[in-house]
Amino acid sequence: MTAPAAPPLLEIRGASKSFPGVKALDAVDLDLYPGEVLALIGENGAGKSTLMKLLSGVYSPDAGEFFVDGQQVTIEDTKRAEELGIAIIHQEFNLIDDLTVAQNIYLGREPRRGPFISDAAMIRDAQALFDRLGLALDPRATVGDLTVAAQQMVEIAKALSVDARILIMDEPTAALNDEEVATLHQLIRQFAGPDTGVIYISHRMPELKAISQRTAVLRDGRYIGTVSTAETETAEVIRMMVGREIDTSAGPDPYTGTGEAVLEVVGLSTKDKLRDIDLELRAGEILGLAGLMGAGRTELARAIVGADRTSGGRIMVGGRPVRIQNPARAAALGICYLSEDRKQLGIVVDQSVRDNVALPSLPRYFRRLFADERAIDADTRTMVERLNIRTPSIRQEVGRLSGGNQQKVAIAKWLVRDCDVFIFDEPTRGIDVGAKAEIYRLLRDLSAQGKSIIVISSELPEVLALSQRIAVMSEGRLAGVLDGATATQDSIMELATRFSNPEEVVA
Repeated sequence: MTAPAAPPLLEIRGASKSFPGVKALDAVDLDLYPGEVLALIGENGAGKSTLMKLLSGVYSPDAGEFFVDGQQVTIEDTKRAEELGIAIIHQEFNLIDDLTVAQNIYLGREPRRGPFISDAAMIRDAQALFDRLGLALDPRATVGDLTVAAQQMVEIAKALSVDARILIMDEPTAALNDEEVATLHQLIRQFAGPDTGVIYISHRMPELKAISQRTAVLRDGRYIGTVSTAETETAEVIRMMVGREIDTSAGPDPYTGTGEAVLEVVGLSTKDKLRDIDLELRAGEILGLAGLMGAGRTELARAIVGADRTSGGRIMVGGRPVRIQNPARAAALGICYLSEDRKQLGIVVDQSVRDNVALPSLPRYFRRLFADERAIDADTRTMVERLNIRTPSIRQEVGRLSGGNQQKVAIAKWLVRDCDVFIFDEPTRGIDVGAKAEIYRLLRDLSAQGKSIIVISSELPEVLALSQRIAVMSEGRLAGVLDGATATQDSIMELATRFSNPEEVVA
């Protein structure tokens, strides 16, 4: 592959970084050229986020050299990175829920009139930024009231509000729908120019093909190589990334369950979103739950487990009506829910892997007044091995793991709880192709064991690959249920857009 003719905008040579028990980066090289979108890929734990945190001044390297415009630089902190024109959008949002959109964007560099912050100027500047970027955001809105997708757009606007020359994006589209992804890609193309470049981290291969010119690959903290995105087959990139063959077989396993309904919702409604949902989940079944963003998929899951209050309808478990006041009651009935919001609701980031895995099952471990520490350790080690969780120790703080390994810990805690019904909301968001295959295999194994699973996913190929049946939501209602063996992306989208008018009556 021929490198671009212009000198590099950014060069990294021999970057290394170690943490207790693990070498995150081992002599990594990287180049970024002006006008380029460079894809950076690797499995969870390969070192991508660590490398970007070195570049943005969050971490200090143990070894290595950094060059911007051919000049060697030292990036001792985030302020220095900003001075060098380096901006980063982290995979986990760095927003303050109680502040407005404008306040989050200009936090620490608010416009002032004399000694006082000028809210009017801040709102005006934010609106001008949104108009220039084509973002439908309200600068006065409170960030905590926004959807995950809107919060992602706030992060993007915040990064582009500074005079950045090197923009780093870590899984920027994980919470975006197709239209929002197209908007983001247009913003990136506008940004990448003669003096600017983008490093784009994503696990979505079609996305990388659409937006990047070159693809750099890391594996186990080492630099594997850089290839032309357009000229390299996806299978070859995956081989570089994982160092092994990946099972890419599509299509759900045939349903082998009894057909007995283990969970039923009848006429389920909520005040703000859901309207008369009738749905059943069968023993040993993987039921996909699809729909456009805002269709009510997550709201249905939260209503089932008692996280959101219902305004009508009933829920039955094993044919018996039940009252589920909260997720703890749902778990007691054998229904476990993995939230799409991993950081806030899926894990306790400042606790260990061991403590997170044991948390939902604590009563089971207690013998009189004391916990069975050996049993907790044994179960945690079993889950670490079963899910291939990359951690130096079961006592490692979960917040120090990669995003994909955090997701595995969130899944592990419910496997230890051994529920009969699992509701997984975006279980592979932010997970690399190798780990995704592992999660698929896990879900199929659970189904074969007679467990019943609802999988909520924004990725239609994922829904089609896993689900024996696919329930499609539209505007807070159930638009239809498809046979997973014959469903297509087109048939799902036809149902997903069925109720374009919220006041339309179900035929």
